[in-house]
Amino acid sequence: MLIGDVARRSGVSARMLRHYESLGLLRPTGRTEGGYREYSRDDIRRIFHIESLRSLGLSLREVGAALDDPGFTPSVLIEDLIRRTRERIARETQLLTRLRRIDASDPSDWEDVLQTVVLLQALCSENAGKRQRAALSSAEDAPVPVEALVEAALSETDPNVAGALRWALARTSGGEGLAPLGEGLGSPEAEVRRRAVRAIAEIPDDAATTLLHEALTSTDATVRRSAALALGARGEADAIPALVDVVVGESNDVDAADVLAALADDPALADQIAGRLVARLTDTATDGTARRRLTEALADIPGDTASTALVELTHDEDQAVALTAAYILTRRQDGSDPASR
Repeated sequence: MLIGDVARRSGVSARMLRHYESLGLLRPTGRTEGGYREYSRDDIRRIFHIESLRSLGLSLREVGAALDDPGFTPSVLIEDLIRRTRERIARETQLLTRLRRIDASDPSDWEDVLQTVVLLQALCSENAGKRQRAALSSAEDAPVPVEALVEAALSETDPNVAGALRWALARTSGGEGLAPLGEGLGSPEAEVRRRAVRAIAEIPDDAATTLLHEALTSTDATVRRSAALALGARGEADAIPALVDVVVGESNDVDAADVLAALADDPALADQIAGRLVARLTDTATDGTARRRLTEALADIPGDTASTALVELTHDEDQAVALTAAYILTRRQDGSDPASR
């Protein structure tokens, strides 16, 4: 079969067939009397083998080794191809993500495009200072796509940079970052969940509040604690049971007690808060140190329920609890305790 026929049947151009021959990959079996290349069935079979191996991503050099080296082991090369393909996909995915983010920034000219590229690169810098400056710039006259800010916020380990990223996200218009942050709450990685709830807590809108209410049911105690503190600071009464849990759990117990005291400024909530604190105090599952923290939390809760509970606690079997209650009552009686006013 002549080269033109082979090209038509195989789909490989005559020029490429000659290139294969120049590299030693393909050697036509014979020549016609006129000197034209003549390909046998085995030659054509080899052409299809070459094309098949190229379709796997092998270079022509690797194709030659695969076909001609009797000691060739395909498994090693296949593993290498898998690795190279994964790396290429990762690079292409990264490029696609970057292009989408640039498009989302709605650039008006190439200067805008280049500015966005610089900021995106800075967010990925190994230098914490550069990352922080990029985050701060994003809230000014050089906006960074919100998706990029969220990704950075969910992966940032430096506390100063993380704070700048949360600040930038809180200033994005329309709460665009809330959807990806909400997805972060469901991450299998604990640190991602916790970064997500902290970022949501700093976004001052109703949609963020809704997400924080959902976070109260998280299986992650740290997420629940952050959500409760944020909701309590927003005046959300639904956070009261979780805030009492925070007091019992010790971590951030002082913050939780302060938030409960602020909520108790509402007379309609004061007795509810005091009642929940007392219920945990009388729960046999509550240990001694937790009971002392609960007693201290009663100090700034106004109303008869808190006062009555403190009087009873002055006779508590736990001397530390009794002394704490007595001290709080003394402060209430002399007017030095704000809860007594």
